[in-house]
Amino acid sequence: MKEFILNGKKRSVDVPDGTPLLWVIREELKLKGTKFGCGKGICGACTVHVEGNPTRTCILPVESVQDQKIDTIESYTDGELHPIQKAWIKNNVPQCGYCQSGQIMVAISIIEQKETWQEDELRQQFSTNLCRCGTYNDIEVAMIDGARQMGKLK
Repeated sequence: MKEFILNGKKRSVDVPDGTPLLWVIREELKLKGTKFGCGKGICGACTVHVEGNPTRTCILPVESVQDQKIDTIESYTDGELHPIQKAWIKNNVPQCGYCQSGQIMVAISIIEQKETWQEDELRQQFSTNLCRCGTYNDIEVAMIDGARQMGKLK
């Protein structure tokens, strides 16, 4: 039995060792916000926070997160939207929307790493996820806007 805390709730799953966390989240626990993209940890569509760090779940065996805190995009949809989500909507970022949850999870993690950012410094941080539609400029604008709403820009 694998146990961890998912979106604030203790969860137990009985899956074989080596099962990627992505498939546990999507298939066993039925949370569909985290997406399968490449299966190799490259694109970032499967990104969640493990102990607060952005983590690619398609290559992460579930047994490696035993007793750890995991947050998926669904953890940011209970109640009011996160400022990054609000900025995504305000700036019309998604086209197909497939990469969106992974992009948002990375943006939140990056912005929360420091007390304040210079705008240029923050722009340089966001290049880890792929977007099939190529909306990188819109993603960058939304990330800066969200950081501003969070009071994280100098």
